[in-house]
Amino acid sequence: MDSLVAAVPAAEPLPGFHQDPTDAARPAARRASSSRSGARRPKAPAGAPVAAAVLPVARVAVDVSLAHLNRPFDYLVRAEDADTAVPGARVRVRFAGRLVAGFVLDRLAESDHDGRLGWLDRVVSPEPVLSAEVAALCRAVADRYAGSLADVLRLAVPPRHARVEAETPPSPAADPCDDETPAPDPTATLPPAGTGWAWYPRGPAFLDAVRAGRSARAVWTAGPGESWPARLAEAAAAAHRAGRGALLVVPDARDLSRLADALGAVLPAGEFRVLAADLGPAERYRRYLAVRRGAVRVVAGTRAAVFAPVRDLGLVAVFDDGDDLLAEPRAPYPHAREVAMLRSAATGSALLLGGSGRSVVAQSLLDAGWAQAITATRAAVRERAPRIEAAGDDRAVGADSAAARARLTPAAFAAARAALQDDRPVLVQVPRRGYVPALACARCRRPSRCRRCAGPLAMVGAGRPPQCRWCGVADPAVRCAACGSSAVRAVVAGARRTAEELGRAFPGVEVITSAGNAVRDRVAAAAALVIATPGAEPVPDGPGYGAALLLDGAALLGRPDLGAAQEALRRWLTAAAMVRPATDGGRVVVGADSALPTVQALIRWDPAGQAEAELAAARELQLPPAVAMVSLDGPESAVVTAMTQLELPDGADALGPVPLGDLPGGSGRRGGSAAADDPDDPAARVLLRVPLPGRRALLSAVRAWSAARSARRDAAPVRVQVDPTELV
Repeated sequence: MDSLVAAVPAAEPLPGFHQDPTDAARPAARRASSSRSGARRPKAPAGAPVAAAVLPVARVAVDVSLAHLNRPFDYLVRAEDADTAVPGARVRVRFAGRLVAGFVLDRLAESDHDGRLGWLDRVVSPEPVLSAEVAALCRAVADRYAGSLADVLRLAVPPRHARVEAETPPSPAADPCDDETPAPDPTATLPPAGTGWAWYPRGPAFLDAVRAGRSARAVWTAGPGESWPARLAEAAAAAHRAGRGALLVVPDARDLSRLADALGAVLPAGEFRVLAADLGPAERYRRYLAVRRGAVRVVAGTRAAVFAPVRDLGLVAVFDDGDDLLAEPRAPYPHAREVAMLRSAATGSALLLGGSGRSVVAQSLLDAGWAQAITATRAAVRERAPRIEAAGDDRAVGADSAAARARLTPAAFAAARAALQDDRPVLVQVPRRGYVPALACARCRRPSRCRRCAGPLAMVGAGRPPQCRWCGVADPAVRCAACGSSAVRAVVAGARRTAEELGRAFPGVEVITSAGNAVRDRVAAAAALVIATPGAEPVPDGPGYGAALLLDGAALLGRPDLGAAQEALRRWLTAAAMVRPATDGGRVVVGADSALPTVQALIRWDPAGQAEAELAAARELQLPPAVAMVSLDGPESAVVTAMTQLELPDGADALGPVPLGDLPGGSGRRGGSAAADDPDDPAARVLLRVPLPGRRALLSAVRAWSAARSARRDAAPVRVQVDPTELV
């Protein structure tokens, strides 16, 4: 029987949850008791439940998110539940007078509690859905993000579907991880694994480490024109053929579909599963059980799949780790990259962080020596890369013309025209969807706001009045509140407006839009203008796009975000990687000043150099990932009170509080705090930072404060986020 408490120590009990032996007849006597010294097992009166003869105590993780109850509790197991209340099983227990769900973490011979224990109310299912390794991982993630174990378990284990469990009845008394699964047949007729990795000098060595079961950790920078799904599939196949498991995590469903196709080409049928949120509850649970029972050892999925209970894990890979879709929007807000790192360290499995670019966090791992870089040689990159030029380059086509500073420059028109004449598709990347998603006063450049709710105004179509993006109310008579002007200008053009302009510029050419809810997966290798937002670029058939136009670079680089340059380069490299090599006529034109360091990094195809520069700047400014940081968002009064209650470690300092309404984007940003419902107590933010050696001390102080606040039942909500992705 597995023990699931390797990283889940019992904690000291809290007042109000001790059980009085004289209360045995009352429902409150069935409450859970936390661990203490001196075990005592009650003597059962006539007609009372009889405890299991072997291992009568179950240690349970209850589904309660209160910070001061973030620990396991002990319960007695009835004799009739002795064979079904196995570690990992779902149970119902009475906690503080009400029935709550939970997972059995362990079965014990006796409890450390010196009082009377409550009984397990019932075993919901004998299926051990929570493995020992995943339980320990969830505990580590909860500690890493100053959250509760219950919240992490909700992310890790999908809801139960009884009909699915009944399709293949489990063996209640056995843990599927205790059974030996035959190794894959090495004589199976499959394509050779890892041939594409030979393009990278360190690629074959990494695959050898995966096959040998060594704990290799690598940061992979995919080269131009690279088929990254094929490379990930080859790495997974190497682990699979060595009898090990593999877990591959990508940002979204489109990437997952490409990865699934690549896995199907190198693995036997039925040897992998795809886990995604859009599968539906029944199918998702069916696939989760297949992984948990050991039927498959290779799993691909989106961010929640990083918790998948893959048996004998040999490889954990996260692609495009800089994508914010990998950051969980629910408490405690873990990032799939960090979870993968924790899992690799705990299991000794190989770790691969990859992408067309390189995140600053990945660069910090390289600088610390925790991981090694897998990159192509400069000569190989130049051989595959397209020709890249900036619209503001003095040597670009039409640089001396009056249209050189236009949105669609002569260089962009020339690149598109040449590709279309060769019957090749042209990719046009625009940063925003819609028609004109942002308006400003034509006189003073102040953003245009709705007179009803102060939301941003936008144009939703040609000939239609401006409309609020928040409340949807049209405003046919816009007037600037600052200067009184009624004239407006477009801050940035959306995908539909760009498609309209290019359709007039290239009559007779098919115009394809991929944005919002109308995303195209693939396009034919024929002349067409493909207008797409970042992340929605269709994959071209054949060698790639003939050209790519990266428009409105200033809009990407000018975002009020400390990671704007890193994000812009990541999006540009993703698009440029789909373009044919320069030797085959491939061209990329970026609409930004060529003197900018980010644009230069794109022209040189040097994501490593850009990441190094960004990390150096973060160290100089004392920003993540060079320091550990925690943000507290909530009503200003609650945030100020928190600052007086927190016992910060030596070397820590606090930045703020700052009203959230004064920050760019205000309280409506993704993952932002709840809005300032009370105008007398607006929402505010404070940032706590400490040098990296003090991370554990800072998190310990935040957890202690959260527990004390929870025990006091403070009503004002304060959102705690470790290593926040948005600082301004």
